[in-house]
Formats: sequence, C-alpha cells, structure tokens
Amino acid sequence: MLLKWKLAGLITGWVLVCCSVCWPAEEEARWVNALCQPLHVERNGPFVELADGRLMTIDRQGMRTSPDDGKTWSSPEPVCEGLAGLQEGTEPATFYIVRTRSGVLSIVFLNATTYRFQWDDAINQPKDCRLEVWAIRSLDGGKTWIDRQRILEGYNPNFFGFIQTKEGRLVAVVPHLVTDPGRYVACSLTSDDEGKTWKRSHFIDLGGHGHHSGAMEPTVVELSDGRLLMLIRTHWGRFWEAISEDGGLSWRTVRPSAIAAPSAPGHLVRLRSGRLFFVYNPPPDRQELACLFSEDDGRSWTKPLPIARQKGGQLSYPYVFERRPGELWIIAGFAFQKDWEKPIPLRLKTSEDQLLQEAKKNP
Repeated sequence: MLLKWKLAGLITGWVLVCCSVCWPAEEEARWVNALCQPLHVERNGPFVELADGRLMTIDRQGMRTSPDDGKTWSSPEPVCEGLAGLQEGTEPATFYIVRTRSGVLSIVFLNATTYRFQWDDAINQPKDCRLEVWAIRSLDGGKTWIDRQRILEGYNPNFFGFIQTKEGRLVAVVPHLVTDPGRYVACSLTSDDEGKTWKRSHFIDLGGHGHHSGAMEPTVVELSDGRLLMLIRTHWGRFWEAISEDGGLSWRTVRPSAIAAPSAPGHLVRLRSGRLFFVYNPPPDRQELACLFSEDDGRSWTKPLPIARQKGGQLSYPYVFERRPGELWIIAGFAFQKDWEKPIPLRLKTSEDQLLQEAKKNP
C-alpha cells in the first residue's frame, strides 16, 4: 500500500534449474524465470477483453483499446472525472474492470479528485485522509458511461479483487481506514444489478495499530462450490483468509492462511482451468515475485515458484491477466532497481501448464 502517493499521478527458496532471461545491462541485477518471456505491452493494466476480442484498459488520458494484444493502442477517450488521471504508467492499478456475461462494462475505482493523506505520527492516528471508492458502468462497450456513484467513503487504498460470480453478482473487496486506533479493516462491495446499485458487507477487523497495520489490500476469487475466498495482506508474517458462504454479503470464517509473506499484497485469480493462481512476494522481502497454484480451492498450495527477482530493489504489487486459456500475463505494479528508485518495468508472459509442471517438481 502506497500511502504517500504523488497527487499528480495519484496512487501511482529454491533456485530453478534453468537459465535466466537476458536483460539490458542496467537490469543485470534482475533474474527472470526462463519459463517467462517479456510481454511487449507498454501498460500495466488492468485489462479486459471486449466482445470483439480487443483489449481495453484505462490510463491517465482515458480509455484505450488494442486489436493486437497491446502492441498498439487507440487514441484515448475520457471516461469520467476522478478515473482519468489515476496512473502515470508506472504505478499499481487503482481501478478494476469487469465485463459481465451480458456485456456490461463495470469499473470500480479510487477517486483521485479528493485524495488526501495526513497521518499524525505523534499519536499514530489518521489526521486527514480521504480516498473514496467509486463505480461507473457502460452498456454499449465503452461508448458512453452511466451511474457514476460513490460506493464507499473515507480512505480506502489499493485493492486487488473485482469479480463476477457464477450467479451474476459483482464483488469488489477493498480495505478501509478506521480510527481509535488507526488501522485497516476489509470489506466487500456487491451489486446484483451489474453495477447500478451497491451495498457493503460488515468490516473484517483483525486489529492492529498504524498506517500499515490491520487488514489491508485484499484479493478475492470464487471457489468451485460458490463460496468466496479472500486473501488479506497483513504485517504479521502471513496472509489471512476469509470465507463467504453468501456471495460476499458476509464473511464468517476468518483465520490465518498457510501462505507466509512480508507485508505486501498479492493477486489471486481463478484460471479458466479451474485452478487458483496466486502471485505475491514470499519472505523475507519484496525483492522476489513468486507464484502458487491450488487444485483444491485453496486447501493446499504448491511450493512457491520464483518468477522474477530484483536484487537490491523490489518487484511488488502484482497484477495477473489470463489473456487466453493458459496464457498468463504477470505485471509488477512496482518494479525498482533500488528501494523506490530507478523504475524498470516488469511485464511477463508465461504458460500455466509449464509453470504448474515446474511447481510440482518440488512437492
């Protein structure tokens, strides 16, 4: 979670027996799994596939589409105030897009227009913080947009989950800042009418105190039996998990997960094969991205499979997009050579089957 965004851009172990991908000289500290290849897309997403097969994304100028897997993009078309201007192209996503099965485009986003973050370090409490969650939708493939609305007030930083369930419900999972003591809780925002109206679940409160404490930056998938699984970033050495049995209206099972991690978010997706795929930073820090597979709805996971490593820097805030069945795009929202300095993008393309085969070699 980046708490000191620039307002202009807002919100910007085991070693595999394989050779590394070659990179330019300035990236010599970077190692990439040889099962991955560079993804020639000059944007970090999120992406959605339109009815005619084109890709769609949004950048600071507006909505763009691509007919050739992101090699070229259309001129930008503004969507709405607060959404345009979120990204400079090097930050993690501050919005997610779902194209529903009936063709509606629904966007949940962090509104840039009223962003504020002031934390009182003397008492370790929020002083003046605001970053609202808004939504908007299109019924005509992005030509026009309607129903722009605030769906959660207050301060709500990055989130990593927005899906449509088998029953048709839209579910976004987000963190939310509360006070006394200052900390983050998590919740879900749901819509049963394709984004026209929304309601919020109760808050998942894990306790904590501080501007990086509590239940942060959740991600979500639907399991094969219709339940929802949320994985939540914490600063307690592992992700916590929450289970919903009513489509995200409530979360009654909340517990530590088996996934150890530093305090950094991950992105969980359900692939078209039915497997769960999770990209995250394994311990001890953010220098390495790794992935996990689950073939039993998260009851067990493969051992962490390293994807890329940036010695002395970081690769974090991942985004996963399944472009075609089994073709996975993996992008690091933050990719720096040193700490938070000298950004070098990390955008990779790989194969689900090849990664899974490699992951299973180390049971």
